[in-house]
Amino acid sequence: MSARNKLPGSIPVRLVWMGVIALLLVSLAGCRTAPIKDVERAPIPPGATEEQVQKAILEAGASLGWGMKVKRPGLIFANLSLRSHLAEVEIPYTRSSYSILYKGSSHLKYDPAKRTIHSNYNGWIQNLDAAIRSRLALL
Repeated sequence: MSARNKLPGSIPVRLVWMGVIALLLVSLAGCRTAPIKDVERAPIPPGATEEQVQKAILEAGASLGWGMKVKRPGLIFANLSLRSHLAEVEIPYTRSSYSILYKGSSHLKYDPAKRTIHSNYNGWIQNLDAAIRSRLALL
C-alpha cells in the first residue's frame, strides 16, 4: 500500500471510510419509521363474556408492562413507557372482537401526515396482540 493511501499513524484510508459508513448505517438503523399497524376487529372465540374478554386484555397487557385502565365497559386505555418513549393505545372490545388503536406517543417520531412511527411501536403492538390472543384462547 502506498503512503498516499494511509493517514498519519499508518491507518489505511479505506479502513477509515468503512468505519464512517458503518457508523452511518448504525445511526440510520436506529431511526427507522414505519406505517402504524393497528389491530382492527380481531375475532374472539365464541362463548366469551364481556367480563372475561376485559380480564384477558387487562392481564395480557399487564404481563408485558403495559399500564392498563378501564375507561368504561368495552374500552380500555393502555400505555407503555420504555426509557423516554411512551406509546398510548385504546382497546375497544366486545364479546366477539377487539381492536388495538394508536392514541398517542412521545419520542417515537410519530408523523401524523404520513401516519408513521418508530418501527419498535409496531413490535410492541404485535406482542400485545399475541398476548391477548393467547389469554383469549384459554377461555
